[in-house]
Amino acid sequence: MKIAIVDYGMGNLRSVAKALEHVAPAAQVIVTSDPAVLDAADRVVVPGQGALHDCMREFLARGLREAVERASRTKPFLGVCVGMQMLFDHGEEGDTAGLALIAGDVPRFSSAMTAADGSHLKVPHMGWNRVDAARAHPMFEGIEAGARFYFVHSYYCAPRNAADAVASTQYGIAFTSAVARDNIFATQFHPEKSASAGLRLLSNFVRWNP
Repeated sequence: MKIAIVDYGMGNLRSVAKALEHVAPAAQVIVTSDPAVLDAADRVVVPGQGALHDCMREFLARGLREAVERASRTKPFLGVCVGMQMLFDHGEEGDTAGLALIAGDVPRFSSAMTAADGSHLKVPHMGWNRVDAARAHPMFEGIEAGARFYFVHSYYCAPRNAADAVASTQYGIAFTSAVARDNIFATQFHPEKSASAGLRLLSNFVRWNP
């Protein structure tokens, strides 16, 4: 099995690659910006870290759009953090057009958010938080309900179609923390930084046959 991690100069590539190598020691994990390698891979991962407008600029400059769109239609596909945000129509950060593979927008958390006890919530949302599955999905197999995953983000995805949202997290508001459609699965949290629950999700991705 070949698992391609899309390199557009902005992702947490080493951590993602090491985590996948850990859960799939027999697989060939390739970090690449070559569209032909993405086309030949069995599974594709788009990680992301940083500002959405910078990520989209580098992603498009490397000519990766068509190959990633093909992968999103034809093989198991995982987006992580900004790699999830890129799938949407539009991001508020930098007034950025996304890939429009999932209908919806990526707004910023309000700086006036408060917790249930009235305390101020900082932006970015950073640290461990509960992820509640909205419906059953093979990518959550073996992960206990309400498991905690690691987040670092100031913007969140707001899908237009409720059916695309597969998990939510509470941080001032309830926001979508994972989406799924056909062979696309994407998370706002970082499974590669989320200890045993994150490794189980990546292991599920390796076995997932949508």
